[in-house]
Amino acid sequence: MASGAGIQIPSRLPLLLTHEGVLLPGSTVRFSVDSPRNMHLVSQRLLKGTSLKSTIIGVIPNTRDPEHDTDDLPTLHKIGTAGIAVQVVGSNWPKPHYTLLITGLCRFSVTSLLKERPFVLAEVEQLDKLEQYTTPASEGVTEKDGELGELSQKFYHAAVQLLGMLDMSVPVVAKFRRLLDSLPRETLPDVVASMIRTSNKEKLQVLEAVSLEERFKKALPLLNRQIDGLKLLQKTRKRGPDNEKRVLSVRKGGVLPGRQFNLDEEDEDEDGNDTVTLERKIHGANMPEAALKVCVKELKRLKKMPQSMPEYALTRNYLDLMVELPWSKSTKDCLDIGAARTLLDNDHYAMEKLKKRVLEYLAVRQLKTTLKGPILCFVGPPGVGKTSVGRSIARTLGREFHRIALGGVCDQSDIRGHRRTYVGSMPGRIINGLKTVGVNNPVFLLDEVDKLGKSLQGDPAAALLEVLDPEQNHSFTDHYLNVAFDLSQVLFIATANTTATIPPALLDRMEVLQVPGYTQEEKVEIAHRHLIPNQLEQHGLTPQQLHIPQDTTQDIISRYTREAGVRSLERKFGAICRAVAVKVAEGHRFAKTQEAVTPEGPTKQRDKAAPPEMPIVIDHVALKDILGPPLFDMEVSERLTLPGVALGLAWTPLGGEIMFVEASRMEGEGQLTLTGQLGDIMKESAHLAISWLRANAKTYQLTNMVGGPDPLEGTDIHLHFPAGAVTKDGPSAGVTIVTCLASLFSGRLVRSDVAMTGEITLRGLVLPVGGIKDKVLAAHRAGVKRVILPKRNEKDLEELPANVQADLDFVTAGNLDEVLNAAFDGGFPGTASSCTHPQLSSKL
Repeated sequence: MASGAGIQIPSRLPLLLTHEGVLLPGSTVRFSVDSPRNMHLVSQRLLKGTSLKSTIIGVIPNTRDPEHDTDDLPTLHKIGTAGIAVQVVGSNWPKPHYTLLITGLCRFSVTSLLKERPFVLAEVEQLDKLEQYTTPASEGVTEKDGELGELSQKFYHAAVQLLGMLDMSVPVVAKFRRLLDSLPRETLPDVVASMIRTSNKEKLQVLEAVSLEERFKKALPLLNRQIDGLKLLQKTRKRGPDNEKRVLSVRKGGVLPGRQFNLDEEDEDEDGNDTVTLERKIHGANMPEAALKVCVKELKRLKKMPQSMPEYALTRNYLDLMVELPWSKSTKDCLDIGAARTLLDNDHYAMEKLKKRVLEYLAVRQLKTTLKGPILCFVGPPGVGKTSVGRSIARTLGREFHRIALGGVCDQSDIRGHRRTYVGSMPGRIINGLKTVGVNNPVFLLDEVDKLGKSLQGDPAAALLEVLDPEQNHSFTDHYLNVAFDLSQVLFIATANTTATIPPALLDRMEVLQVPGYTQEEKVEIAHRHLIPNQLEQHGLTPQQLHIPQDTTQDIISRYTREAGVRSLERKFGAICRAVAVKVAEGHRFAKTQEAVTPEGPTKQRDKAAPPEMPIVIDHVALKDILGPPLFDMEVSERLTLPGVALGLAWTPLGGEIMFVEASRMEGEGQLTLTGQLGDIMKESAHLAISWLRANAKTYQLTNMVGGPDPLEGTDIHLHFPAGAVTKDGPSAGVTIVTCLASLFSGRLVRSDVAMTGEITLRGLVLPVGGIKDKVLAAHRAGVKRVILPKRNEKDLEELPANVQADLDFVTAGNLDEVLNAAFDGGFPGTASSCTHPQLSSKL
């Protein structure tokens, strides 16, 4: 490469054909390579070469490499740039390609093509001297060189003027200043043209200028244009504290030995104004002192940060969120108790406990304005209106409403947010909800709080402990915000189907309000007040077209639905409305066609297609046609026709249910078989019942199959709890199992209108159980007339509706003697004498 004539490039060069950019001597540019000839050049020359000579290639601009190596080579541009490939990076996505980082050395012209495949190889002639990059600045072009000297001096002063308009604190600008003083003047046109904002066409003109004088003449107007643009922007820019700083927008690429940069001052000006606006918003957000300090600190970092940095967008998003949060914005509560009571009564029938609690909150708010928001938890079966009553409470108070569905959430970051060190970090659902509603005192409904999950990402129920604690939530810290936010004014309402799956620590922080299922009378009232009008509106019908009598509604409730809520009931009304809509639509169609029929038309066909009379009344016959045969029958009396069958009461998250217990005996070895998917507690209740009956067999005259005194001697007992596919557990079936086995061993029938619930002990005591209201309502729905309850559950009867108390005969039992006496017609043998046994008295 070195000779007496100076530094020379190789006379034969492999050529890289590109149409994307222009490489000028002294600049460094990235090229993406994916065409066949260029790929072969990289793989066979650059990657396999071992000497410095093998890294020198020629870059031909304004020439597209054909997509297939079998295609003919296009006409090459007459001037190219020799360069050193300083970096090669390969990738297979989205398709195989290489990215080359090439530093330009000098111009050359192509004299002849030596080969076209697998890559282009050509004989070249060097046009520039490489010594110009090693010559000191004092030995370059001077003013003594005539016109060329004047041009170089003008160009140098213009470049210095451009740098004076930029911020010298930016490292790239300071480096370019040192570059101006160290490089010879003849290299300046190429270096400056590669850095300022120019198009590929303008760079191509500078490349084609082989003579130095022509090169100065081509590049000087481009430099002056950039200076004039900056002057104009500075005149139009508003005066402000940040306007003295002129930030240099850096882009990818490079110069020799510096890097490329882009002088796009318009984006810079917009960003400056945007930062000022953001600062004004931060000071106007009325945030606490701690949050304001954090925001001011982040804003200072943002101002010093180039927009190309990834952290710029993260910081900007963080500041935008801090500004949008309602630190001090709130809505004024509507404290009119009379209006609130009317609104709640109009929206929901029954639910007296919930309404009473809301009115109490309003009354206290009238007396004390700084009351913390209560943490309520509505627990009840599905479909009873827990979520909708939360929305009504927000409307009653005049507050914003936001619902957060927690069912299936298993990541604590959903509650607390992600730390900003993670990619894609975002705040939790609580902070996001506050941003959505725009006030700091909304009603937050935490739906399905009993269905929170738990995973390797943490326990969201534990994260809720801080949110739902009135003593802690005044300084709730989201991981994304990392500053405290006051949640004490938020009214949190959680909903759940059961408290069994809620962690005790979380349950302790909430005020639990039970929402039981509806009675039949309440469902009829709800149907005619809310469900039927709503379904009529949704299906485009009017009360003049469809009428559903109360008898029909009662029939739907008792024979087509058996649930604690009203969701299935609403779906049945929807099915009726759809069926009626078909009839109404057919009637309209008939009326239109009737107008077009002549008077001489056939009357028989007209009578057959006549529309129904309005309104269409749904009676029992129409109900069976639309909904099909009844799904539920009153089968209680039919199933209690044999000894060994008793009716119990069970509680489920869906409400109360009746539960049959069946027993049979056969010859055997005294074994007890239990079926029906029973849990451990229920199995223990069965063993308890057997032991108690065997211990008291003589008292109650219980015998085995051959009349022996031990009921299990030579006898196997089988207890079954339908339905077999439903898992069952709990102590409530104890008295039912005793009654069922007593019926089996004595051969007497249990009364067909009796249902019972209660836990038993080995001494024959009856202990209290839970879910009394739901169980009694299930018995009432099933047509039971007498309900046997533990004596200590007598207090729970006060919660029952008056009509249920009037319809049912309640028997409260303290021991099993009283249970057996009430379950059989005419009492049970031996119960009178055993009532006085001292071991049955208890202080429980």
